Amino acid sequence: MREAGRIVAIAHEEMRQAIAPGVSTKRLDTIASSVLREHGAEPCFLGYAPGDHPPFPATITASINSELVHGIPSDSRILQAGDIIGLDVACFYQGMVGDAAFTHAVGEISRSAQRLLDSTSAALAAAIKASVLGNRISDVAKATAKTAGRAGYSVALQYTGHGVGYSMHEEPQVPNWWHSKKGQMQWQDYDLAVGMTYAIEPMLIAGRPDLEELDDGWTVVTKDGSLTAHFEHTVAICEDGPWILTLP
Repeated sequence: MREAGRIVAIAHEEMRQAIAPGVSTKRLDTIASSVLREHGAEPCFLGYAPGDHPPFPATITASINSELVHGIPSDSRILQAGDIIGLDVACFYQGMVGDAAFTHAVGEISRSAQRLLDSTSAALAAAIKASVLGNRISDVAKATAKTAGRAGYSVALQYTGHGVGYSMHEEPQVPNWWHSKKGQMQWQDYDLAVGMTYAIEPMLIAGRPDLEELDDGWTVVTKDGSLTAHFEHTVAICEDGPWILTLP
């Protein structure tokens, strides 16, 4: 998994260097695809078709501004100065999975957009810090929610992090909030144990958390058009603390 994560990190860095006004999201997809092939890895997203979704047609997801997740790369999606773009990559390498995402500025962005990026990155850091023995999945979720709440942002309620290892989505789910009130969406809690591996992925929203899926069957956007940001790392629970598997 560390090797799979390292390959994902290389793809991130190559795409990060290419982000600029005038670049298409398809170009970023091509860059990531080339990195994966060069390192003997296969994309997890390409052809992925859970439930009623059509097969996903690309190596990465590329989500711009009010698109929360699952944006489809295209030659016609051209980055503009002031945009923010969320890029998610997952790969199989020798039977194991690495999965990570980041959101990046396109040229110069507004102070409010930068604050959203900084807060989402901080939420990921807080959740990773909470990924220690003696804690539970609920502690990881609360760390994300607390960081988002302090900054005045909503979190995506329907979309979560997840266990990852031999496949892209395994137990446990790792939500970005935790609520025990009756009737609220709730997940199974787990004690953290040595050897657990999961992807933490805070998704913060500048406005209301109401979302909708576009007609392409994949792209998820905020109903009020507010900005969103998404950061993700795959981590392993170790005796001496969390090991981030998707760093360079």
